[in-house]
Amino acid sequence: MEKPQVTAYVKTMCGWSNGVRAVMAKYDLPYTEKDIIKNPAFRFEMEQRSGQQLSPCVEINGVMLADISGEEVERYMLEKNLVQLNHADAGVPLNAPCSDAQHAAMARGEAVPVR
Repeated sequence: MEKPQVTAYVKTMCGWSNGVRAVMAKYDLPYTEKDIIKNPAFRFEMEQRSGQQLSPCVEINGVMLADISGEEVERYMLEKNLVQLNHADAGVPLNAPCSDAQHAAMARGEAVPVR
């Protein structure tokens, strides 16, 4: 099975972004990560390509999946037969937002632990 071409527009620390990363690791998929926090040009690129401001956004084989969780990325890839079902534990929740405490820590510029 040929591996899909994937570009993920993610935040440095974000529950949903971590879910996207976990799906890529779970299926051993190479991908291009574009951190929209560390590089504002990637945020602009994401907004232009997706037509909206919410992240993460994941482009798979030229199809943009906007404002998506890791769970939704996995479901899309399974439905399109881009991967075969893998029951391995992803290690993090695939569909979890950051908590209020994590958002507050990010706003203060502090490191945010991954749950």
